Amino acid sequence: MDALSEVLRTVRLTGAIFFDCSAQAPWVAEQPPREAILPKVLPGAEHLIAYHMVTQGRCYANIIGGEPIAVEAGEIIVFPRGDGHVLASSPGMRADPLAPNTLDSAGGRPLPFVINIGDEGPMATKFVCGFLACDARPFNPLIESLPRVIKTSSREASGEGRLAEFIRVAMTESAQQRRGGDSVLAKLSELMFIEVVRQHLEALPPEEGGWLAGLRDPVVGKALSVMHAMPARNWTLEDLAKQAGVSRSVLAERFTALVGLPPMQYLAKWRMQIAWGLLTGGANIATVAAETGYGSEAAFSRAFKKVVGETPSAWRTRNAHGVV
Repeated sequence: MDALSEVLRTVRLTGAIFFDCSAQAPWVAEQPPREAILPKVLPGAEHLIAYHMVTQGRCYANIIGGEPIAVEAGEIIVFPRGDGHVLASSPGMRADPLAPNTLDSAGGRPLPFVINIGDEGPMATKFVCGFLACDARPFNPLIESLPRVIKTSSREASGEGRLAEFIRVAMTESAQQRRGGDSVLAKLSELMFIEVVRQHLEALPPEEGGWLAGLRDPVVGKALSVMHAMPARNWTLEDLAKQAGVSRSVLAERFTALVGLPPMQYLAKWRMQIAWGLLTGGANIATVAAETGYGSEAAFSRAFKKVVGETPSAWRTRNAHGVV
């Protein structure tokens, strides 16, 4: 399994809520930050990713306080960090954030939830809003490496590629409301996000740094690949360098420059992300220690506390009481 796939699996990316929106000009809608909306749309989830795909007309989107971005029919705009943002028929508009009871009233209804926005003017825009959940702690290198806003190009989204096909299927499911549609729309949300990430990765300029840039680098990408494929192996810097076909110094320098931390530190943090998921799933500490490459519970507990800030047993106690 490649490193991107392994990260997506381990951080438990899941699709969820799906809104079908029609807006009459002039119109404006404002989504609050993830801390305010997450308990309403994805109870129990840790991190929120919001996206909007315009299917008719155009709109302007921006993080609150940021510059408006024009979004045309066939384009998707994603807010990977769940920032509060505005969608509007004209740039610079603001509105009261979405009322919590708006989301409460959607409970129990089949997807998609239908929302009408704006006055009685002509139809200006139709768009679909979706939310994804994933784990962000203790270490999600993908989310950390993505910008606060990603927009696909019109050519990419409206062409004959995978993303265009996902959009067409999503709109068909939305209109027909067939049995099992909730699951189909949720999975399509995941697929669309992955395709957006792929397009973003392919469009990165050569001088760009970060985890995604490391994936495409032949040396760093190989080291990331083998670490994610065998995280429990007793890796040394020399072992990783041999796998990447370079010296230890070259790997250490190149990896740190691109990813932002040394290879062995990266491996330690990634192991704790795996451990976090295993502990959440109910695995005992001895099993988690073995699965993450530690020879004893004591060694694992020390490593976990160094990265997470508390021992696995303390974390599990808080988690059992719904504090995490």
